[in-house]
Amino acid sequence: MGIKIYKHESPSIALGDIMTQISFRAEIDEYTNRVLGVIKEKYGLKTKSDALNKFAYMYGEDFIDKEVKDNIVAEMKQAVQMHKKKYPNRRSNLEELDRLTGVKNV
Repeated sequence: MGIKIYKHESPSIALGDIMTQISFRAEIDEYTNRVLGVIKEKYGLKTKSDALNKFAYMYGEDFIDKEVKDNIVAEMKQAVQMHKKKYPNRRSNLEELDRLTGVKNV
């Protein structure tokens, strides 16, 4: 099982919201396939991709906010400005940024 993500930067309308679409190919198990099929039929959706989007909208807020809140953006901007004042000549390479953020280069 695995997921391969291919960015497809075109605006689309999904479930009533305008968003950027990302295309990906996923290998899923039989159970997940059946769940997506049931969601597709229950909500009268055209594809299992639409079912996956519906599932994300139904349960995604348990994990992340749909939109970035203004106060979080303001806090991040303030933190960046403070860092720039404290370390005006500091530069990081991608490996260091990956290590600091815990993100693995894909």
